[in-house]
Amino acid sequence: MPTPSTKLTARQGEILTLISKAIERTGYPPTRAEIAAELGFRSANAAEDHLHALARKGMIELSPGTSRGIRLTSTARQTVRPATCRPLARALPGMEQLMLPLIGRVAAGSPILAQEHIEQTIGVEAQMFASRPDYLLKVKGMSMQGAGILDGDLLAVKQTQDVRSGQIVVARLGDEVTVKRLQRKSGHIELLPENPDFAPILVQADQVFAIEGLAVGLIRNGF
Repeated sequence: MPTPSTKLTARQGEILTLISKAIERTGYPPTRAEIAAELGFRSANAAEDHLHALARKGMIELSPGTSRGIRLTSTARQTVRPATCRPLARALPGMEQLMLPLIGRVAAGSPILAQEHIEQTIGVEAQMFASRPDYLLKVKGMSMQGAGILDGDLLAVKQTQDVRSGQIVVARLGDEVTVKRLQRKSGHIELLPENPDFAPILVQADQVFAIEGLAVGLIRNGF
């Protein structure tokens, strides 16, 4: 929780919650313009002022030069966790349910939805996600913690290769399947972590590389 020196104003709390929910729902933070539109600001500059205030209070980190360069700090995740971390959904009357395969460890070179990778099938509410997912992938490691994706989380993934630079994707690189932010640059592709303890991955021309899907939501089990 915030200390007295980092106590948030009501508006700052709204923005922090909005950022956290956007990451949970879509896999990436909102732009300044999206924050302004959602909260009724006249311009994106007003959103920018609040973001810098949140950065000074240690709630977020800002990456200059990118429209979605907002990372939640560990303090922020503890602050908003009760409101944003949702348990596995149970069937509710009148709510559309999706039965999604939960993918655990993926064997080298085999399809991600191969039967041997499916640990169980889980029922979740379709309304939880911005786009309809095809499967849940159990996250391993903390390389994406800045995007609110933690070890043990279940990442909702839409099976597609139609992805944009800046989106969080599930990618196959050689014998490994990884969750990273895709960055297309002139002549090459990078897979970017959301944790300064991890280095970006430069996809080499001779490596086996494929996009397995797009992150469209997140479920945190056990809260």
